[in-house]
Amino acid sequence: MSARIRLKKFGTKKRPYYRIVVMDNRAPRDGKTIDELGYYHPIEAEGKQIAFNAEKVKTWLANGATASDTVKKILNKEHISL
Repeated sequence: MSARIRLKKFGTKKRPYYRIVVMDNRAPRDGKTIDELGYYHPIEAEGKQIAFNAEKVKTWLANGATASDTVKKILNKEHISL
């Protein structure tokens, strides 16, 4: 099983929000998660858009999980090096 850090979509039409989660690479986008790391609200105010547990992210990356392109951009915005 290869773990991947990616976004899981919630919300309604034109009002999305996402959770940053660890999932099996083969699982569907809204499937069962292994661990939840934080959230991303793209339509909130600039300071409230992103919140996550940096220690959990670093632990998963050290254990071999890979981040999706979108999650890499979000983490780089928050100064977490990959």
